[in-house]
Amino acid sequence: LKVLSHIDSILRSPRAPPLIYRRSKGPVQNYIKENGQECGFEHLPLTIEMWADQLMALKDLHRSLRKLSLELVPWHTADPQDNRESIRVEDLQFIVDAILEEIENKDKNSQTPSLPTLFAIVSHFQKLFDVNSLNGVYPRMNEVYTKLGEMTNAMRNLHELLELDSSAPPTVVVDTVGKLCDIINENVTEQVQQLLGTQDIHSIISKLEEHECFLPPFQALIQDLLYLLEISNVDDILPTVRNLK
Repeated sequence: LKVLSHIDSILRSPRAPPLIYRRSKGPVQNYIKENGQECGFEHLPLTIEMWADQLMALKDLHRSLRKLSLELVPWHTADPQDNRESIRVEDLQFIVDAILEEIENKDKNSQTPSLPTLFAIVSHFQKLFDVNSLNGVYPRMNEVYTKLGEMTNAMRNLHELLELDSSAPPTVVVDTVGKLCDIINENVTEQVQQLLGTQDIHSIISKLEEHECFLPPFQALIQDLLYLLEISNVDDILPTVRNLK
């Protein structure tokens, strides 16, 4: 009777599911408690058998959820209940919550590229910069980054030297440098013409030929004078000759 009373108290507990307590409808299947009230236990074997089957099914469900978790969130470590003989609903809920959290985060970070997208990006980089293997991707990235930095600094300096706006495209910089070179070449030509005292290219050639004919003998004469006068500086030639006179 004490055992029956204890069972009955469990069945009538507010925490007990309604499924496990039913009032008996037949006098033969009833058990009489100490206080004379009836309690029905005839349906409990079937309920307990059903629960036993459900508990066994929990292991299969847990195994399936673990496989699903390894596919969706492989970076999550195995939960500490993997080695338990009995599986609790809390263990299954833990796995489901982890999967749901990952799905929610993935929805929030929908801009994160997928693995095929990343592979396509790497392949495109290899084609653009002629990289044959994956091992060469990082060195070529560093090389491109260094060259880009050097070109950026060079363009910034050219903008400042040419007094161009920083937003001016490279084509404007190239055109400006070309115009500046043309101006410099024109100035050099004018200076040469003024130096030789002629505006005619043929006269310039004649002047150069005259200088080529005159300079070697003159240089030889100067060298002989320096040797004969025992001096080493051209500026000392005239004072030395005057002294001899």
